[in-house]
Amino acid sequence: MTGEMFMLERGEYPRWDTWSNSYRCDHLLSVRPVKMDPQDHNICLYECMNFDGRKMEVSDEDIPTLWCYGFQDRVGSIQVNGGTWVGYQYPGYRGYQYLLEFGSYKHWNNWGANHPQIQSVRRVRDMQTSHKGCFEMA
Repeated sequence: MTGEMFMLERGEYPRWDTWSNSYRCDHLLSVRPVKMDPQDHNICLYECMNFDGRKMEVSDEDIPTLWCYGFQDRVGSIQVNGGTWVGYQYPGYRGYQYLLEFGSYKHWNNWGANHPQIQSVRRVRDMQTSHKGCFEMA
């Protein structure tokens, strides 16, 4: 699947702007379930392609802005070692959303981005299996 992605949890969405912070898209063309990985959440963000450059490892926490942790907005590759994540183009979980499931992403094109920019990341958690809560919309 390609195009802009939106993460939808259980609930009602009476208007397209209740599930989207985007004004570029007012309809859905396809949907698919998210592969929930039962492992503890762990992700490594790399500044450059092929897992080169500065590295930032995140375990079991949401990061509203990478800048606060000393990491720039350029993310060229990602290794998801556990859990399922959503990367956001801008701080505060805004902008384009990128689903990051378990595995290696050697290049930013691999997660569907048009440029290597991620500025916040959030864990996807299932309310039935996670005692710590679930993914919450901003």
